[in-house]
Amino acid sequence: MRKAFSRLPQHTRFSIYRAMIDCDPAPDPRLELKVAETQEELEDCFRILHDAYVASGFMKPAPSGLRVTMYHALPTTTTLCAKYDGRVVGTMSMIREGVFGFPLQSVFDLSDVRAKQGQVAEISALAVHPDFRKTGGAILFPLMKFMYQYCTEYFDTRHLVIAVNPDKIELYESLLFFERLQETVVDNYDFANGAPAVGATLDLPVAKEIFRRVYGKRKERKNLYNYFVQLRLPHIKLPKRRYFTTNDPVLTPAILDYFFNQRSKVFEELDDRRKALLWSIYDQPEFRAVLPMMSGSLTGFHPMRRHQRFSLRCPAELRVRVEGGERSIVMTVIEISLSGFQAQSKLDIPVGAEGAVRVELGLQDKATLDVRVMRHHHADTGEYYGFRVDEPDEVWRRAVSALETEHVAGDL
Repeated sequence: MRKAFSRLPQHTRFSIYRAMIDCDPAPDPRLELKVAETQEELEDCFRILHDAYVASGFMKPAPSGLRVTMYHALPTTTTLCAKYDGRVVGTMSMIREGVFGFPLQSVFDLSDVRAKQGQVAEISALAVHPDFRKTGGAILFPLMKFMYQYCTEYFDTRHLVIAVNPDKIELYESLLFFERLQETVVDNYDFANGAPAVGATLDLPVAKEIFRRVYGKRKERKNLYNYFVQLRLPHIKLPKRRYFTTNDPVLTPAILDYFFNQRSKVFEELDDRRKALLWSIYDQPEFRAVLPMMSGSLTGFHPMRRHQRFSLRCPAELRVRVEGGERSIVMTVIEISLSGFQAQSKLDIPVGAEGAVRVELGLQDKATLDVRVMRHHHADTGEYYGFRVDEPDEVWRRAVSALETEHVAGDL
């Protein structure tokens, strides 16, 4: 039957896939979807993932019984979990571009995706417990909805990229309208134990309109537009944030040590450059005892700049003094320190200009600062400006202190 199905025209196969959609708008109340944040939740996720990958031939059995990768050690990676009656039954990881890049960039060219506006995230490590794989999408569809909502509302992500087995790619193309990164199949994808892989991408705002056009008038259980875009599931527990951060780091020193030193050899097997990059992220004293030591010297490496664990998107208004008067400029603050910040602006701001800026760091936290424009940088994604803060106010000091010293976003 599989061979016969593959001989059908593509549009017929896609229509059959769409006819099989069954997304329940009222899932079982015992279902909960959340960010995996405790050691126990993460361990359950990594165990389900390990067993699924071993069964599919995507990895060899690990002594730990867990699939843990270097990307899971980054604050730019978020692991989602589906829990049923308190038990983890499904998981998915979203890897936004960090210091290690993306897993799939080793074999797929992402230059066209990166050239477009918006952040990119790789959807990876998707697995459902065997007990729930034949439930008609009762776990998979809610998990996918959670991913869509988290990416569009919380993760500051516009483009998704995936690397999947060729046998699965048509599901993503037909149901979610992913587009292939290249026509040819990669015969040997190291990140999946040498299995073949197809790379694909999805522009989320574009997908929203496609969902509306294709699914908008279908019955409720087959209407992915209503399911992904309009429906609010009380089962989804979005993380609480005090500040306008766009990621949710959960790794404490103890959790890092447990997964990447004790249960696996991930840290031990990193090269010196990646080890140095980890030190540039986790530069608080509490992390030093659990981070991997360099095996050689860093001769030839450029000095590592500090990489913040929290990314931000804070709306701001700059009133800058220019010749002949004052201008008001709306911009977005994306990185902060006690003495300055980086912002993105669609309007030109003269280097050397001085003024006052009001930054919304959170719903209840608004800082007012006197600033000076110190530098301007042009990138494919827009215009970026570096500002010096003359005298930070108490709101700014408190936010910087929290973001630099706290371990978990939920504590902020």
